[in-house]
Amino acid sequence: MGVESVRAQGPGPLTGAALKSGSADGLQTAKGNVVRDLFDRIAAHYDRANTAMTGGLDELWRVAAANQLHVADDARLLDLCCGTGALARVMARRVPEGMVDAIDFSSKMLDVARTHAKPHNVNYHEGDVLTLPFERATFDGAAMGYSMRNIVDIGACLREVARVLKPGASFVNLEISKPPNPTWRRLFYFYFYTVLPVVGGLAGSDPAAYRYLPQSLVSFPDADGLASLFQANGFAHVRYVRIMGGALALHIGTTERAPNSNGRDTSLGADLLA
Repeated sequence: MGVESVRAQGPGPLTGAALKSGSADGLQTAKGNVVRDLFDRIAAHYDRANTAMTGGLDELWRVAAANQLHVADDARLLDLCCGTGALARVMARRVPEGMVDAIDFSSKMLDVARTHAKPHNVNYHEGDVLTLPFERATFDGAAMGYSMRNIVDIGACLREVARVLKPGASFVNLEISKPPNPTWRRLFYFYFYTVLPVVGGLAGSDPAAYRYLPQSLVSFPDADGLASLFQANGFAHVRYVRIMGGALALHIGTTERAPNSNGRDTSLGADLLA
């Protein structure tokens, strides 16, 4: 794994490619409906397909993501786009005296998540990560796994996550990425766009869905671009870790800690995140 650290470089939201004036809401709603319907369709076989496509490594990567949340045993955490709850359950084991709130807009995914009896400290919510149903500064940490590339407005999502995090709390995002090495990138793209849809379609019993899902990476930013989006949308300190040569990336964004009584900034410094 390689580590890259970056620092915030000025204010202002950054939401990706601009949509035509007057059409953004309609296009985002349409895309959101398509994505929700797709995940409803594949929910029953989603976990089996993920295991087949990654050779079971997806669970190890979730554990690696949860391990970046350095919180107390009684912390309250948030899992965004929780799907079948695989990451939420890993997070819940990190806070045995705390709670994980897990949210997703696919009712079918949540139905599968609720079939898991343990751990007991997970609450599932049906809702949209662009309009989170939580008060400001509610959570001690948050995470998202394999979902950011399906968000219709990444900047708006990041601002919502930053809003509901306590000052100094971190958001960990695990996502498919774009390897920087040209040779490895070509090999990975061959698997991701050619082999994966076949494997996922067979394991997930919906070939059409798994032909669509890889296309979500086409317009998704690379690791540097996503770090910039973190910086511009509420996270004062950002770093990322490349996994498997950059086929995946683990981004960690920390909100600014409020000044202490002496007026000195007590936020985590860049050196601690390097």
